Amino acid sequence: QVQLVESGGGLVQPGGSLRLSCAASGSGFSTYSMGWFRQAPGKERECVAIIGWNNEYTYYSTSVRGRFIISRDNANNTLFLRMNSLKPEDTAVYYCAARKSITWSSFAADYDYWGQGIQVTVSS
Repeated sequence: QVQLVESGGGLVQPGGSLRLSCAASGSGFSTYSMGWFRQAPGKERECVAIIGWNNEYTYYSTSVRGRFIISRDNANNTLFLRMNSLKPEDTAVYYCAARKSITWSSFAADYDYWGQGIQVTVSS
């Protein structure tokens, strides 16, 4: 069992930056693929970024590629998402998620554990 808690969200102006963190407790974090998802009002939850259990791969959606960076610290059971050049359309609740597999997936249904989500608002 893994518990996930996001932090670092908030209000930022367009063009600004934020770094989200996801602290994991319980066992298994270092063996799980991890992902960041987001959900805006009235929209489906979408995959933003994925990282392999040993940093062997990363994936980014086309909407954030080149602006967001996903990383992980297995020694401290923490997942990160650095978000640069933020746009109003990045406004959403962001979730971290863990998948009990070494293979990657961008489908939310394939993830086994979820954080409670954290609001990110990009507005002037």
